Amino acid sequence: MQTDSLSDRILKGERRALARAITLVESNRADHRAQASDLLAQLAGSGRQALRIGLSGTPGVGKSTFIESFGMMLTGQGLRVAVLAVDPSSARSGGSILGDKTRMERLSREQNAFIRPSPSQSHLGGVARRTREAIALCEAAGYDVVLIETVGVGQSETVVSELSDLFLLLLAPAGGDELQGVKRGIMEMADIILVNKADGDLKATATRTCADYAGALRLLRKRPQDPEGFPKAMTVSAVEEHGLEQAWDEMQTLTQWRRDTGIWEANRAAQARYWFDQEVRHALLARLDTPQARAEMERLNDEVSQGRLSPAVAAGQLLDTLG
Repeated sequence: MQTDSLSDRILKGERRALARAITLVESNRADHRAQASDLLAQLAGSGRQALRIGLSGTPGVGKSTFIESFGMMLTGQGLRVAVLAVDPSSARSGGSILGDKTRMERLSREQNAFIRPSPSQSHLGGVARRTREAIALCEAAGYDVVLIETVGVGQSETVVSELSDLFLLLLAPAGGDELQGVKRGIMEMADIILVNKADGDLKATATRTCADYAGALRLLRKRPQDPEGFPKAMTVSAVEEHGLEQAWDEMQTLTQWRRDTGIWEANRAAQARYWFDQEVRHALLARLDTPQARAEMERLNDEVSQGRLSPAVAAGQLLDTLG
């Protein structure tokens, strides 16, 4: 694969080239990793930036429906929208359904939209390991907004906050009380909480749930990256497309304030440091995946299982061997 021609096509905004590049950066083959690094280095000087919006919520809350309605609204305003949807992988087979694009039928036909489902594989935190690089490719391709949809399994999906400029948390009506709102973890990472399905019989329930979470947010410690009134809770209806424009206005208000105060750039710099640290850790773990390391681990496994060595001592011996 010629990375020079691929980078030129990405800079021109070709969706097929973008899809091919994301496949390349997601590959674990050594030659593909080298090509991916070369491609990302060529695109690093493009200077293009998108608004990165992370979005999480439990299964069934309506993430895909919200993204489709929200994405259609943005493309209707002339913006180019990329969606990176992370799908859970089976712990047994390693496979993923990758069905999010099927749910977003209208958005998938939109010329100014790009949807890419990716398997989470064994990566924890609700996103795939190479999602950060996929975001960089979407930015280079000229997309204005990149939506990162997490796996959606619960309270621990905080890694997406290290990828995004804004973090939205989608909740269902009657999804909890004030106590849920003050739980540490995903709640304190959210910039805006959106109570979805505020329509029909659930509209009153959604309004009460929103009020509960708005009260809970006032109890959380003030964050330096927030202006007055943030984080906040709002109601939306992805089906009836109510509240989407108001939510977008609030996102733009928060984004502009962070840009004006320098928090935007500081946050991006902190995220770059975080991912450098993660890459170092992954590289060190990869050193365990050599024939010599596996043989030594197998020998020490036998020692530990037979009680001749404690796990801590065995781990120390293995690390000494690698050192």
